[in-house]
Amino acid sequence: MKKHEIIFSLIKAPLDAIIIFFAFFLARNLREINDFIPGIQLEKHILTNEYLIYFALFWSILYISIFSIHKLYSLKINSSKIKEFLDIILYSIYFFLFYSVFIYFWKWFFYQVEIPRLVIIFTTIIWAIWVIFQRIILNKIQNILLNKKILKKRKIILITNKSEAEIKHILKDISQASIYELVWYINKNKLDSKLKYLWDLDELLKILQKREIDEILLIDNIFDNNQLYKIWDFSRIYWINYRYLANSFDINKINTEVSLINKIPVIEIRNTSITPYSRVLKRSFDLICSSILIILLFPFFIIIWLLIKLEDSGGPIIYKNLRIWQSWRKFNLYKFRYLRWKYCIKESYWIENKNDEALEFEKKLIEKNSTRKWPLYKIKNDPRKTKIWNFIEKYSIDELPQLFNVFLWNMSLVWPRPHQPREVEKYEIYQMRVLTIKPWITWLAQVNGRDNNSFEKEVNLDIFYIENFSFLLDLKIFLKTLNIVINRK
Repeated sequence: MKKHEIIFSLIKAPLDAIIIFFAFFLARNLREINDFIPGIQLEKHILTNEYLIYFALFWSILYISIFSIHKLYSLKINSSKIKEFLDIILYSIYFFLFYSVFIYFWKWFFYQVEIPRLVIIFTTIIWAIWVIFQRIILNKIQNILLNKKILKKRKIILITNKSEAEIKHILKDISQASIYELVWYINKNKLDSKLKYLWDLDELLKILQKREIDEILLIDNIFDNNQLYKIWDFSRIYWINYRYLANSFDINKINTEVSLINKIPVIEIRNTSITPYSRVLKRSFDLICSSILIILLFPFFIIIWLLIKLEDSGGPIIYKNLRIWQSWRKFNLYKFRYLRWKYCIKESYWIENKNDEALEFEKKLIEKNSTRKWPLYKIKNDPRKTKIWNFIEKYSIDELPQLFNVFLWNMSLVWPRPHQPREVEKYEIYQMRVLTIKPWITWLAQVNGRDNNSFEKEVNLDIFYIENFSFLLDLKIFLKTLNIVINRK
């Protein structure tokens, strides 16, 4: 643990206490200026500074204690920021409820002056916003100081038996993280890399003893079990983080629980972390969000409808594409049509044509111009597209009709990607896992590599999602998707 990590974590508590303390006074002043309820003028209550100081001090200390108990002052600077912000909001709401009950049930026992309800509400809103804002500023300052090398980054050594091309994406991902610095690697063969090269176990142990690194990352093992245990022991003795890259089975093992077969304790690997209760919540969320978005975006749909009709009026506005969904069932995925109608595959439009010329033409384009390996494809310089395609594809507007798929319950806002029947025919056995739940509008691979992913990596990300589903993960994917659409990253 670097000293600056400890310092930045420790200063959060006093800063939060100051914010919460002064939030009471700001809330009191706001209440005296305006109650913010249109058409209603509530009675004014005067709270003196002398009285409010003691109350604000007591509650700020209690608030910090609650945050500490729930690990919101963790020393890990690489923890999820979204989860941290959600926890701040969640525990602020809990605190507000407890705070309100305490004030109105213990009045005349501990204090004599009434505190207006709006002051309580204003205080909770102010401190939640300011505490989150404070976290953002601290994180930004820390990243700037790390990038300018004023603060020291965590030094990592890689243990790998792979070539540089095979671990290129790993090297890139770690180098983009503001808190890490790749320094050494140990491999049987020297790589064409700027990293320092180690060639045997003794050299590695010397570095561990000198504590010249902060973390070991095992990508794949080049040592026997005894040597590996020795490295592990040294890492524990010298307080060096030891991590390894999870393989597909390790990822599955995360989704485990202890159970019993009669009296025999066993570890069960669950098929998915998606419980029936979470399915109900997810469906409710999908239904509400899709309904609201369809209503809000309907005028925009009309505009896109007119633009497509003006350019190519020969066919329907909505492009239907046959996809495979949960349990190998088929459904039509909806998009705004950005191909000329004569080039659209007709199998989803109940148009009988055993020799579909549009399908044959697409197969030739895939073979000639696809930038991705089959079974995935992306046609470069597609001659079938309309002029409006550049606009609607750039901002993923063509995907918006899939909100109707979500409303009809054959898709969800966040799930794995649905594939076409001809793609599914090429699946390996383990890849069939992605057909065990409903498909997506956005998904994990969409925000981690997108079109640069191989089919195997995309499926592995989908399987990881199935095994490790959570509403927090859904929220992260959704927010990252918005960032990609807006910034086109």
